[in-house]
This record gives sequence, C-alpha cells and structure tokens, in this order.
Amino acid sequence: MTNPKQRAGINIGVDVGKFQLDIHILERDRHFSVENSPNGIREALKIICRFKVSRIVLEATGRYELDFATAAFERGLPVCIVNPIRVRSFAKADNQLAKTDKIDAKVIANFAAMMKPEPCAHKGKNIRLIRDLICRRRQLVEMRTQEYNREKIMGSKVERSCNRIIKSLNQEIRWTENHLAKAVQQQDEWSQRKEILLSMPGVGDTLVYTLLADLPELGELSNKQIAALTGLAPMNRDSGNLKGKRRIIGGRHAVRTTLFMATLSAIQCNPILSGFYRHLVKKGKHKKVALTAVMRKFITILNTMVKRNELWAH
Repeated sequence: MTNPKQRAGINIGVDVGKFQLDIHILERDRHFSVENSPNGIREALKIICRFKVSRIVLEATGRYELDFATAAFERGLPVCIVNPIRVRSFAKADNQLAKTDKIDAKVIANFAAMMKPEPCAHKGKNIRLIRDLICRRRQLVEMRTQEYNREKIMGSKVERSCNRIIKSLNQEIRWTENHLAKAVQQQDEWSQRKEILLSMPGVGDTLVYTLLADLPELGELSNKQIAALTGLAPMNRDSGNLKGKRRIIGGRHAVRTTLFMATLSAIQCNPILSGFYRHLVKKGKHKKVALTAVMRKFITILNTMVKRNELWAH
C-alpha cells in the first residue's frame, strides 16, 4: 500500500540501458518500456507529462542516461541523477535481491519516494560540451603519458611509432583546448568568476574549467560543505572505544583529480599552500596526507574568494 507521504506527487524510476528504458510510475504501479532513442524518449515523456511529477530518478550509467535527462529537463521536469551504489544499497536494505530491468525500475521509484533526492540543476548544451571536452582532454593527456612511458623502454624501432602517436595526440590536445576555450567564452556569466579563480597562483585553465562546469556550487556553500562535495572532508570511523583513522570518501571524482594535479603545481609557486605543505611534512605527516590537506585548503580558499567576490591578494 502506498505511504501517504508518497501521494504528494508522482515518483518515477527509470532503469537506463543502452537500447531500452524501463520506467516505473510508483503511485500508479505502472511499468512500461521504450527504446532509448529520440522516438522512444518522446513517447515516454508524453506519458510522464500527464502526471504531476515530484521527481524522476535515474542512475548515472556512463552517459546512456543523458539524452533522456536532457529531454526531461527541457520539458521542465524534476530530474535526479544519482549514484548507482546508493540505489543498490537501498535495494539490499529493502531485501530486494532479485534483479531485472523491470524490478530495478521499481526499486529506483521506491528509492525516489523514500529518499527524496534533490533534483539536479539543468545544465545547457554548452555546459555539457565543456564537460565533454574537459573529459576528452584528460583522456588524451593520459594516453600521451602512456606513450611517453612506452617510448623509454621499447627500443629504437618502436620508439618511432611512439613518437608518431605522441605527435598525433599533441594535435588532438591542441584541437580540444581550442574548442574548449571557445565554448567557455560563450558562458558570459563565467567571466568574473574565471578572473577571480585565475588570480590565485597555481590555478590554470584546466582547473578553472573543471570547477566552473563540475562544481557550480563553488562560492555558494560553506567551506565544510564544499570540501565534502569535493570528497576532501575526512570522515570519522569511530565505534565505542575504537577511534578509527579518518579517511576521505565520495565526492566528485573529476574535480578531485584535477585539483590534485593543480595542487602539485601550487605547492611550488603558491606561498600560502607551499608553506602549509612544508609545515605538515615537517610535523611528520605522510606526504600524501599533507597533499590531501593542502587540496582541502586550496578548494576552501577558492570557495571563499568566489563567495566574497575577491581576487587573490597575498
């Protein structure tokens, strides 16, 4: 029987597959499937728009969910894209061990009603393009690093092949960076925030683009909240007399990865961060622990600068 709290609005779960969308409308106990294609998505949204929808929940599935989510956003529907681990943990807690596409859609709908995740902010096509280009640049740089490593150990004949691949990757990286710069220029509302971020030593274009596209909450949350959102807030693991070791967990992986690379540069050129890093190492902190602490200080400083609308002044 439906919980009274669930009757306030319609909760919809969408199990996303490469070729098919399984959709469960919880309060109507209705399930249907459509193709994960433009025609199928239009058909699904035509049905969904008949209801007063509280939230549509989808799992993040490696981009297969984006076309449906974008189309739903454009119709003004509240869309929540959640971590699949959260849904799977919810299913286990509910003793739902069986797993089919139809069952998964119902589990996601139940998750929507019980957990009430907040709808995601709609990001336009240009923001999506920026995120895609940032991701592509990261992939190309990783491939180039792999070729550099192979070049050193594979001998002279294979070395020439590595050089050709590296040359090609350099061209692709330049192409990606040029298109990324053009896409960022189209976001007029970013210009002031970009200027503030770039004023801090150790901050480059890649970090700025990542923060603007993947961490729009920067400057709007407290320092503790922004550290947690980035996955840099140490979490307690205490029980009774046991005092466990604090560890960072969760957060936005792409932001944290880019911030880590920027921190390696910042501890060389930023007087505040380099002094903080040396202080921690001198106190006996492991270098990796010290770097994590510097990353947390780095993002909280940037958060404060954006919140106060102030340039770096040290």
